[in-house]
Amino acid sequence: MTETVLVERHPGWRRLVLNRPDRLNAFDAAMQAALAAALDEAEQDRSCRAVVLAGAGRAFSAGQDLDAVRGETDLGRVLEEGWNPLIRRLAGLGVPTVAAVHGIAAGAGAALALACDIVLAARSARFLMAFARIGLVPDSGASWHLPRLIGSARARAVAMLADPVTADQAASWGMIWAVMEDDALAGEAARTAERLAAGPTAALVATRTALADGAAATLEAQLARERDLQRAAGAHPDYAEGVAAFLAKRAPRFTARA
Repeated sequence: MTETVLVERHPGWRRLVLNRPDRLNAFDAAMQAALAAALDEAEQDRSCRAVVLAGAGRAFSAGQDLDAVRGETDLGRVLEEGWNPLIRRLAGLGVPTVAAVHGIAAGAGAALALACDIVLAARSARFLMAFARIGLVPDSGASWHLPRLIGSARARAVAMLADPVTADQAASWGMIWAVMEDDALAGEAARTAERLAAGPTAALVATRTALADGAAATLEAQLARERDLQRAAGAHPDYAEGVAAFLAKRAPRFTARA
């Protein structure tokens, strides 16, 4: 039986490859479970300090495999049992995440990419909020991420017109971090993961939390949140190492985890 998520182990980080290329890496329940398990294993491995999510074949992911839910009338249950736990898992993962997107990233596949901390895209990438094409609404966190990334006007048009967004458009709008030629994507994703893996993991994860919280918080609430997060960061061994490295004029050697 073909593994639906391939795990590549590298020093300090892992690449998780969605592996249903004949279905453009569309998800069924088994693939959702396989990705959840791979994320759990990566987090539990104390030597893993970053995760790259990529797709095999011609695409990143076409999202939900519609054949797998043919005849299902309760799509809310499909979300709550499959997609929502994955998006929550990425939001709370104990290491930084990178999405390396090529080809199509459609529907929940696009939402999955946007749930990662840093999104890199090949020139061939197309982000498609395809929900309206089949009479559905954006899900898997798409309705939360899109307006925060590109603003409400663009989010409405992207979601309601269901036109593909090119990699260059996505970058210019602030939907993703960077665009590169297709043959450079894997190398750039590896270099980004290596940089993240060499960084202060606990502080990077706390930074994700602070930025997510700040999107909906009042200034006073966010100042208090920053205080609490900074208090924890200041008590972490990475802070002592960072200060010592700065004073000694050397590169820091962060080895602790959250």
